[in-house]
Amino acid sequence: MTTSAVRARAQDPDASRLPPPDRLRRELRAVHALVHRDLLRLAHQRVHTALMLIQPVLYLFILGGGLAALIPDAALGVGYQTYLFPGMLMMTVQGPAIMVGIRLITDRQSGYLRELLMAPVRRSTLLLGVCAGGTVVAAVQGAVLLVLAGAVGLPYDPLLLALLSAGLVLVSFTITALALALAVSLARPEMFHMLLGLVMMPLLFLSGGFFPLENLPGWARTLAAGNPLAYGVDLLRRSIAVREPQRAAATGIEWFGHRPPLGLEAAGLLTIGVLALLWAAHRFARPE
Repeated sequence: MTTSAVRARAQDPDASRLPPPDRLRRELRAVHALVHRDLLRLAHQRVHTALMLIQPVLYLFILGGGLAALIPDAALGVGYQTYLFPGMLMMTVQGPAIMVGIRLITDRQSGYLRELLMAPVRRSTLLLGVCAGGTVVAAVQGAVLLVLAGAVGLPYDPLLLALLSAGLVLVSFTITALALALAVSLARPEMFHMLLGLVMMPLLFLSGGFFPLENLPGWARTLAAGNPLAYGVDLLRRSIAVREPQRAAATGIEWFGHRPPLGLEAAGLLTIGVLALLWAAHRFARPE
């Protein structure tokens, strides 16, 4: 969607004199326009979307299939491909969520962001729209991978798929908000890519998506307890346990030798995402 279309949806000739309900509708129209723009981009970039889905699928069937013959089910409490599935869902949503931060930086460099800021809505509203659009796109791509649930031994249970979809939305929001919090502090996409290269691989390996966290040394388990990706993977894995306890891994995040409640993990992820978005909005509100 073009900048003029976004501005047309948000435009109001005299914003300061609008009653609160009208101001709220104007802000919501701006958010809707930005989400619609991202969905249009997703619909027109089918090849790009397919390429982003290939990597987790290859990991799931090549890495998962190869190691499944070497790792006994008793070591994980479940088959390795089933164990790997939540981690691959995480990888699927992580890519498009991080791309939101990269696009914000490139939009600033190209001048598109300056044109977008001419819309008569709050800067925080625009950032919320960008975050919402990124969250929806990431969650949609993650939901596509749910069609492979049967291939890893999970049933196509509507409630299970709903739980996993809700988990994907929450994880997508948190990663998108964190990406935006980083992007608003950087001026060049090269710096963003460099920082991602430094931190993303360690975060992935400390997420519990590939192997149990209990097999790591103590200092690594301590780092994993502060890793948002680890909570995302654990949330998805424990969502499976709600409906299919016999297909759920018995390992995950631990606090002082005990696993935190599922609701507390979800609330923690939501809190991290909200705080990151508030920080990003604070930085984004500063004049260019």
